[in-house]
Amino acid sequence: MIYTRSGTDALAKRNIVISPGTGQQHWGTVFFGPRSSKATAPGPQATMSELQSNEAIVPHFHGVTMFQLFIAGSGTIGNRGQQLKPLTVQFKDHHTAYGPITAGPQGLAFVALRMHTGNSEPIYLDKPGYRDHLKPSKRRNLTSEQVSFSIEPVMQARTEAAWESLLEGDDGMSARIVRLGAGMSAKGPDPSIAGGYYVFVGNGSLVHDNEELPKWSMVVVENSESGFTIQAGGQGLEALVLQYPLEAAG
Repeated sequence: MIYTRSGTDALAKRNIVISPGTGQQHWGTVFFGPRSSKATAPGPQATMSELQSNEAIVPHFHGVTMFQLFIAGSGTIGNRGQQLKPLTVQFKDHHTAYGPITAGPQGLAFVALRMHTGNSEPIYLDKPGYRDHLKPSKRRNLTSEQVSFSIEPVMQARTEAAWESLLEGDDGMSARIVRLGAGMSAKGPDPSIAGGYYVFVGNGSLVHDNEELPKWSMVVVENSESGFTIQAGGQGLEALVLQYPLEAAG
């Protein structure tokens, strides 16, 4: 299937949530599926978290492979304090620990994107018994260089599609950005070669089935689909194309 969700519509349902690790309040938005789950279910799972100023999330892991996009504010990740600035892409295999994530003084917003709803509840490394939940995994925890977006007239006036690689694995995993001028289109990856992919609108808008999807919208293309055309709106489009390894298809 192909799933779409408007960023504007999703953010209209932003709620206050409680961090299960620290008990601190911050903001949460659901794009697809439940915010957190233990059981496997059909369809994608995608959520946004918006942290308070200087809030920290303690190291943890999930049972589901995911991409994570740090899209607004600033912060750091890991004990070495790697800088997180918009837009940074992270890929993390299932059962792979990461963190801490610490927001800067202006807060930090990030989106967690999973191809299927699975065991996504966080398992915290400061809690006893966390090793009992570990399973074999490639244990990749990768972050990209910062992605820069075009100003609107430059994006709109682009006459050729441009693809740029951000992350790549030997099992079909990849993260790329595609840049398209006004009304342009580009053929997306063949969904069947890996585990399917997300198209995340970072700048401009994407058109699908006569719906214009604005900034921070997303499309999910499952690996059972025959193909997908990425269509830019009237101001052009700069989108992240996030392809999952085959084992992440669900």
